[in-house]
This record gives sequence, C-alpha cells and structure tokens, in this order.
Amino acid sequence: MNASTPTRWAGNIYSAGWQGAHGGTTDVKEPATGELLIRIGLADAQDVDHAAQAAAQAQPAWAAMPFDQRAAVLRRAEQLLAERADEFQHWNVREAGSIGPKAGWELQATREQLSMCAALPMQPVGQIFPSSMPGRTNYWRRVPIGTVGVIAPWNFPLLLAMRSVAPALALGNAVILKPDVQTPVIGGALIAQLFADAGLPEGVLHMLPGGPATGDALVRHPLVDMISFTGSTAVGRSIGSICGQMLKKCILELGGNNALVVLEDADLDAASSSGAWGAFLHQGQICMQAGRHLVHRSVADRYAQLLSARAQALHVGDPHAGPAHLGPLINDRQAERVQQVVDDAVRSGAKVATGGRREGPYYWPTVLTGVRPTMSAFTDEIFGPVAPITVFDTDEEAVALVNSSPYGLTAAVHTRNIPRGVSLAQRLRSGMVHVNDQTVNNEFHVPFGGMGASSNGGRFGGPANLDEFTQTQWVSVMETPITYPF
Repeated sequence: MNASTPTRWAGNIYSAGWQGAHGGTTDVKEPATGELLIRIGLADAQDVDHAAQAAAQAQPAWAAMPFDQRAAVLRRAEQLLAERADEFQHWNVREAGSIGPKAGWELQATREQLSMCAALPMQPVGQIFPSSMPGRTNYWRRVPIGTVGVIAPWNFPLLLAMRSVAPALALGNAVILKPDVQTPVIGGALIAQLFADAGLPEGVLHMLPGGPATGDALVRHPLVDMISFTGSTAVGRSIGSICGQMLKKCILELGGNNALVVLEDADLDAASSSGAWGAFLHQGQICMQAGRHLVHRSVADRYAQLLSARAQALHVGDPHAGPAHLGPLINDRQAERVQQVVDDAVRSGAKVATGGRREGPYYWPTVLTGVRPTMSAFTDEIFGPVAPITVFDTDEEAVALVNSSPYGLTAAVHTRNIPRGVSLAQRLRSGMVHVNDQTVNNEFHVPFGGMGASSNGGRFGGPANLDEFTQTQWVSVMETPITYPF
C-alpha cells in the first residue's frame, strides 16, 4: 500500500478532485480491534448539491464521448484494480473485517464487473420499428438517465458499489457514490482514485461518504435522476417512497431471509457444506445468507450433526493478524443483536447445538435446532453467523415455510432427484433459486435480484444493466413533412 495515499483522503471527499467536506469528519475504526484507521470527510447537503450540479454539467460530454473511449476508461480501471490488488485487499480486511479469501473473491468479482461493463458501450443502442404511416421511420433508442446516485453498503463494499458505478458510467451517466461511513475507503475513496487515474473526466464521478442525512439529501436532490440502493428493507421502503413521489427511477436490492431446503434424499455431506458456507461466510453478514435451514424431519438430526461439526472446525479471529475463517462482526451493536436473537430462540425452546458464544465483536458460528416459525430466528434477517434449523414433513410444507417470509431474495434446494428439485424451485417465491448449491451465489453476467420485500423488481448484471441504467426515446422521421386536415 502506498503510505502517502491516505493523506489525500484524510478529512476529504472526492468531488472534482479531493477537497474538504462541509459535514465534518468521522473516525473509521477497524472492527477487529477498534483501532483508528483514518479520519475521513463527511458530506452534507451542500456537498451533495455541489456534486449534483457538477455531475449534471459533466455528464453530457461524457455521454457524447465515442463508445470506444468510454470503454477504454473501464478497461483501464480494471487493469489498475489488478495492479492495486494488495491495497484493496488491505483495506477490505482492515475496514470491513473481511477474511483474506473473501476479500480476494470480492476483488476478482469486481474485476469481472469492470470487464463486463467495458463491453456495454458497444452494445446496440436501439431498434427500428415499422410504421403504418408511409415514409415514416421509427427509431427507438437507449439514452443515459443522467446522474445516478449509488448508496452502497458495508458488507461487500467494493463489489456492491461497483456493480452500479461501473454500468452507470459505461452507459454514459454521471455517478454520485455514497459509501457507508464504516467502509468509506474500500467502498469509496479507492474507487474514486481508481477512476480518476483511469482517465475518467473530472466531474463525472463523485464520492461522498455520509450517514442517513447525506443519503436523504442525495435521494431528494432534483438533479439526481436515479437512485441505486443496496441495504435494509426498511430504508429501501423510505427511499422508494421518496423516489415515487418525485417520479424518480430507483433500483432497490434489500434484505433477505433465505431458505436452504434439504429434502430427505439429499446428499447430507454436500448439503451441510452448502449450509455452512451459506450461513457462516463473512460472519453471515450477507443479504444472501442461508438464514433458514428447512430440513426434512427424517434427516434433520444427522444434518444438524454434520453442520455443527463444520461450524466447530471454523477458526474465529482477527483476519489481519492471521488466517481465520470468520472475522469480527461490523460493530458491537450488531454482535449484541445476534446474541439477542439466539437468546430469544433458546428462551422459546430452541437448542444451541454449537456456538452461541460472543466475545466483543466476534461471534462463533452457531447452529440452532428446534426453531419454530414463530421465533425471531425464523422470521427475521439475522445478519450474523447463525444457522436456525426448522423441520418439515412434506414438499408442500417446505414450500409453505419458504413462502411464509415476506422476503424473496434467494433460496436453495438439495435433493438427488433433479426434476423434483427444479419443480420445487419453481414454486418458491424467490428471485433466485439454486438446486444442489448454497444461497450465496452471484455471477456477474446473470441478472441478480429478488422478489417481495427483497426488491422493487430491479436487477443487476448482464443484459439487465442495459435496462436499469438507461432510459428510452422514440424518434420518428418523415421523409417529407406530413399535412393534416387541421
């Protein structure tokens, strides 16, 4: 890591270069140790207004740039990301509490996002439709939306910012990125510097760390034409309501309470492996986490034993200090909440098969048995390393349990009978279903998104990016002017 780089960020935001923030500063602390990593600037409504006006001025020239030149900026950003892998890795571990392999996967997935988005500018921009009017040609074309506000979360701060920033830029939009204040470096400062060094014209990308007030100013600003938000369902509902009142486009990827269904004929060793990965990866702090393990009664005890054994084999510790399978939760408040969910389940009759242990921000991987659909461990998104097991007796009961949740982000089904698994998957109210796999799946070229309380219907990735980050215009042309009776 370049030791001089943080000096550029200290107390600053990125808006037409690095400059002081009007909203003061905030301390960025390492979740694992509480150590102060850096003090970064906080944007306020004045900063948002300045960025929105600058973005509106810079966007038309960026959109008018030849497509191959816009693509070249994306390709250069991907190349620089590869060259700066150690720096990005360092900050993802220190700032987000990521273990090394998770940070490495996130970096590679982000490179794939950039590579895919570099191809977007060369995609067809429209179609020609026939006309019943002789001499008329109907052109239907995609055009940029304008300025896209991106509000990104802290759990996968690099990837979940870039999956909106990259396609929005590639398709000719300006972007104002608001990273979470807990991860403003890996989710913001490094991204801003990456594109600046890749040759993105000044004013096209702005990076404004901040909390709810900053996000609210961004959502409400009249020069911000679209909002892309990844975060909780409660905040998403508020953003969706504001955008609806302003007739502003928004794409919302929200919470999940995802089910992993294990049928009686499943390969239990493979199913428990998927269950452990889906429940415990990144301390369970993933919207796609396997938060409900629905297991056929006849194999539930064996599944719990296998899953518990996998949990007990995982090492919990500071990922910066040495190898670990699980790092810290993002803050003590979240660790306290996870403990409360586990304690409430136990008081209501559930059993802790393994785990249930907390030390500061660290929470040991936990398996709960005897979880009933009335318990918060079943109904709520836990966002921690907890695997609640609920039993069922029939496929119909399994489908009903899955669909009882208002969330509908992702699900998984384990069975040796593939047609049965596909048939069951098609009955689940979920935007993504994986047969004989786990719930935490993402392929950059496949549209990603949920149903119900997990989304407003928007999708990220592949061809969906063309729909989400553009708007369309119909232009008709008459060879000779038409004369009407009036």
